Amino acid sequence: MVASPSCAGEIAAPLLQWFDRSGRKHLPWQHNRTAYRVWISEIMLQQTQVVTVIPYYQRFMERFPSVAVLAAAPLDEVLHLWTGLGYYARARNLHRAAQHIVTQHAGEFPLDFAAVESLPGIGRSTAGAILALASAQRHPILDGNVKRVLTRYFGIAGFPGEKAIENRLWQLADEATPDGRVADYTQAIMDLGATVCVRSRPACERCPLAARCVAYAEGRQQELPTPRPKRIRPHREAYVLIMQRQDRSVLLEKRPSSGIWGGLWTFPQFETRQSVTDWFYMHANHDLSSTDTCEELPPYSHTFTHFDLTLRPLLVQHEHRVVQDADRYVWFHPKRPVAIGLAKPAVDLIAVCFGETRMQPALFR
Repeated sequence: MVASPSCAGEIAAPLLQWFDRSGRKHLPWQHNRTAYRVWISEIMLQQTQVVTVIPYYQRFMERFPSVAVLAAAPLDEVLHLWTGLGYYARARNLHRAAQHIVTQHAGEFPLDFAAVESLPGIGRSTAGAILALASAQRHPILDGNVKRVLTRYFGIAGFPGEKAIENRLWQLADEATPDGRVADYTQAIMDLGATVCVRSRPACERCPLAARCVAYAEGRQQELPTPRPKRIRPHREAYVLIMQRQDRSVLLEKRPSSGIWGGLWTFPQFETRQSVTDWFYMHANHDLSSTDTCEELPPYSHTFTHFDLTLRPLLVQHEHRVVQDADRYVWFHPKRPVAIGLAKPAVDLIAVCFGETRMQPALFR
């Protein structure tokens, strides 16, 4: 017999039994569990795997052990410790939320659902996860892993991002959440989606819910969840100027606080090559077209959520006069790094300049 929506309440028992045997219980944020520590982990884990998050989490918590310390830190330092983790809006929202907690909640992470959900960067599912894990409050969650488990278990077709489908999944998530052992159940269903009911090649033979799973019974694991409808992705191009001095340091520019790579540092970026030439002449008092030290590097491709970007790097090795704007520009050397957040293209292109196949995280500590 396969699952029907009426048996949502039957998920918890086998899932908790599986969690007792096989669930993850030794992750860094599961020890000395507080709402603050759980909050940081939940934000880092959004669209990022546990194995990637662990070293970032440990460094972050060592530097920012409390809400007050995080709120008082410069945003550049927060972004610096986030470098390489991606989705940098998460870090900016963490910083804003920490400042809000200090001013509105006396520095104590709130334990009221509405207050938590109102914080920057926190939605319904993340708020529920924080309160369930940190204080055993009964709140359903519906992150990507849980959506995958529920759509397969109940055989729910349709893109989960559609409002009607999402509303149905929220109803099922609520019905499936037990009154007791809420923290363990919340961790268990996230673990199941992350380690067993994975996107491709799920390990159904190890799944505690397989006996009544619609997708397993009907061989529809690869169909569910229904993928997002395909759309034509726009493509953009831009030039980046890599100015490198004799000591091999490179010039970086701080991006505006909003938009692509908001608040991060990367190479000066331009829409046209002529704009590069104009900027270079203004800041270096030199004609870029007349120098034989300008080298075109291979194009660099970067994928965003809604479009693809190709950067065309121009490497210029020349002793330029110092750019007179310390708030906007900085000379950066990875062996003597300043504590700033770097956009991924900057990390990768600096590696090219220094002959590294990939930047080592230790260089940015």
